Amino acid sequence: MNSRYSWSMLLLATVLIVGSPVWGQGSKPLRLAPGETGTIRLVAASGPLDNPLKGWCPYTDAGPIHQPYSMVFKYISWRELEPTPGDYRFDEWEATWDQGLGRDRHVIFRVYIDYPSKPSGLPQWVRDLGVEERPYEVYGGGRTPDYDDPRLLAGVERLIAKLGERYDTHPRVAFIQLGLLGFWGEWHTYPHTEWAPSSDTERKVIAAYRRAFPNKVVMARYARDNAGEQAWLGFHDDMFPEDTDNGQDWAFLAEIRRAGRSENWKVAAVGGELVPGQAERWLGAEYLLTKQMLERSHFSWVGPYGPPLLASQQDAYVQRSEELVRRMGYEFQLTRVVLSRAKPQQLQVQVSLKNQGVAPFYYRWPAQCALLDSAGNIAWVGTTEWDVRQWLPGEHVVAAKWPLDLKPGIYRVALGIQDPWTKRPAIRFANDAPVLNGWTVVATVEWQGE
Repeated sequence: MNSRYSWSMLLLATVLIVGSPVWGQGSKPLRLAPGETGTIRLVAASGPLDNPLKGWCPYTDAGPIHQPYSMVFKYISWRELEPTPGDYRFDEWEATWDQGLGRDRHVIFRVYIDYPSKPSGLPQWVRDLGVEERPYEVYGGGRTPDYDDPRLLAGVERLIAKLGERYDTHPRVAFIQLGLLGFWGEWHTYPHTEWAPSSDTERKVIAAYRRAFPNKVVMARYARDNAGEQAWLGFHDDMFPEDTDNGQDWAFLAEIRRAGRSENWKVAAVGGELVPGQAERWLGAEYLLTKQMLERSHFSWVGPYGPPLLASQQDAYVQRSEELVRRMGYEFQLTRVVLSRAKPQQLQVQVSLKNQGVAPFYYRWPAQCALLDSAGNIAWVGTTEWDVRQWLPGEHVVAAKWPLDLKPGIYRVALGIQDPWTKRPAIRFANDAPVLNGWTVVATVEWQGE
């Protein structure tokens, strides 16, 4: 049996045996003299609308945004990233992340080569190698390169490796889409199916991403062929919810099920774009289907197009938007905290919580406990071994203990999950509890002397 779990059960048994007092959040300070234990019941509330790495994800240049959001979506062409061989313009690109809606937001990105109606994303130096391009007129027109040309593929693999060096541990990057191949980087060339990259090319590109990004969630447009063989991949549905599970064998979830990837959401994010221009429809008459598809696919985010781009003031539209955000991804709610001082200089904490969302949180951000003094300053911080990625939808109990040499006095006990980018607690809980600089205050204690 897991030692932390055993300790948790032992502590819980001790609490039940001694019949420890139960405090509400507005009660007088809980006394923590040596050998004493207390239980705090947390009050439930609606969850935040801008918790990190979930919810709405608009373009940085989408214009006015009418609802809270925590991420932005960025496209970038290969030509812009590498205008000459080996000259990677990451600094210039990252400077655009803070433009428009992007300031202080996490980023999801996709690199493309061929974006219909836009100038070709193929670098001129690759074109000069003699890589063939085929002109087309659908979707506004463009030029599709020969994805199977070994000269193009070698450049793509080098680019992916450089992307990994730059962004695999970049704390601001939320998720990465495979991109690069096909129209819009969506791994298809329909209706010119004869131009689609070969299975061998797809396999090499997926393998390159796997090598480059062992620490980031990478997402594929379809669970077809080689992508459907990967247990580590996330997926993005860019016609949500119309094509999510519409009864056709090509539907987003139908392909995921056929590939045996229905459990991938437990380790890698699922998200994507609402059908462009149809927010009123999918939050209006067909809202129940939208909600059903979100839950069935375990969606964590929606963008670049989505409901917050529409300035609707109708109560139902706003309420449904908020309901979707709270249902997306994770929503952690604390139910009970048990504080104990079994030894004179030791703090023990047991936390009961539930994930009310449809997915976990996908990175192991540090979960911490802090004591704040009467002025709100941090008197002490302890980091736990809790792996927040394991908090799947449902209920969980976690525990930790620390040696603690603390002056007698009144302290506020707070919990936080730290964003490695900002170095501050960022994930907030669905509770009616004070939040100070990102820390959720769960109790006030009187730490007594020996």
